[in-house]
Amino acid sequence: MTQIVSQTLLAHPEQISIYPASAIADFGSTLIVAPHPDDESLGCGGAIALLHQLGISVEVLVVSDGTQSHPNSLRYPAPALRDLRERETLAALAVLGNKVAVTFFRLKDGAVPNRNSNDFDFVVTRLQKYLSSRSLQTVFLPWRYDPHPDHRATWELLTTAIDTANLSLRQIEYLIWDWDPLQRKDATLPVNVKPWRLDISTVLDLKQQAIAAYRSQTTDLIDDDPQGFRLTPEMLAHFAHPWELYLEQT
Repeated sequence: MTQIVSQTLLAHPEQISIYPASAIADFGSTLIVAPHPDDESLGCGGAIALLHQLGISVEVLVVSDGTQSHPNSLRYPAPALRDLRERETLAALAVLGNKVAVTFFRLKDGAVPNRNSNDFDFVVTRLQKYLSSRSLQTVFLPWRYDPHPDHRATWELLTTAIDTANLSLRQIEYLIWDWDPLQRKDATLPVNVKPWRLDISTVLDLKQQAIAAYRSQTTDLIDDDPQGFRLTPEMLAHFAHPWELYLEQT
């Protein structure tokens, strides 16, 4: 029986099987792919902390530069905002695990290439080189049907690079903007994708500290752009559970 993601999974996530932290002990070298700086902490902060504690190599790839969160700020024009958000990522990852490496691809925020973009193949080639230079076993990706186009495009880029490079990787997707009922869209869960939850209760405080490191996204740090982005308390509450929800390709 097929499931509708927004109506079933997100309406009653407590009905989804929950696994202990030890369940990820066999993930091996792991890559967390974040469309924007902060997605890794919001969606996978608990998993990152647990992997680090288990002694598993974990790396983060941030795809876009994050400069569209406050496009009209005079105090933080794009170069300064990019640098700020990268510093926030480094601070967040220092909380989750002091040996978590990070790579910033710095693609334009709001314009991550999708399959219909002229530069899609160019970025896929960059990603192939990046992935092939590492001995990865598991990759966390944004949910393929996430309401945000950068998230969907990131999934397309990574899965295309994985397939064309003939890499065999465990692929696990995480939700971000589907948690917002105003943006959520119904999507049928593919038959080869299994939902499960990870118990992150022992590292929940670390995850919350990592999210709080993104002051540009959670506070009025940048107060000179009336149209600037800020994560609402209601949205942040979805990432304060003692578990994280994942969709794994089987």
